[in-house]
Amino acid sequence: MAASESDRPLPPPFRLAVESVRAAQPRPEMAVVEIDAPTGLAPYSIALAADVRPTVHGIDSVLGTGRFVLLYDPEEPEAWGGPFRVVAYAQAPLETEIGVDPFIAEVAWSWLIDALDARLADYSAASGTATKVLSAGFGELAGQGDAAQLELRASWTPGGPAIGEQVEAWCDLLCMLAGLPPSSDAVSLLPHRRAPRD
Repeated sequence: MAASESDRPLPPPFRLAVESVRAAQPRPEMAVVEIDAPTGLAPYSIALAADVRPTVHGIDSVLGTGRFVLLYDPEEPEAWGGPFRVVAYAQAPLETEIGVDPFIAEVAWSWLIDALDARLADYSAASGTATKVLSAGFGELAGQGDAAQLELRASWTPGGPAIGEQVEAWCDLLCMLAGLPPSSDAVSLLPHRRAPRD
């Protein structure tokens, strides 16, 4: 949480939002921890980091990783359309065959919107980018072969301090990007690479 928490009392709306974030129930495949929030973006903020299990201590998950930051500014910046703003990031490695799909970025964005809607999250003004990265090793790295990654950066305006559903939707998105099924009886959506990233 932003350092301002120790300097002055939290405004009631932000305090409620923090309680909602901390009460979120992510999927059991997720390892979610609270981290230091970035400074300078808003007077108040709280941030989470998440990895799709399994993880290696101190190293991002080879299945998928992400960050979730909730910003609060009682002045309600015009660009936000409200006092809260979520900034989220999700990244996962892909099978190269999936990475070259020309529609994979659009699919990833639609999964975010679907995840928010499925959790009945109250939000507006969603925006973001989806980036696919294809790489090939050369020289001493030639043996690693081709690789692909998908990164999604998004932001949206929550409708109020009930943020827990939005944290859960973000975790659902990470699981989908990592190739996990949306439920125990569904098929995997995206194959993933299990080789560690360099």
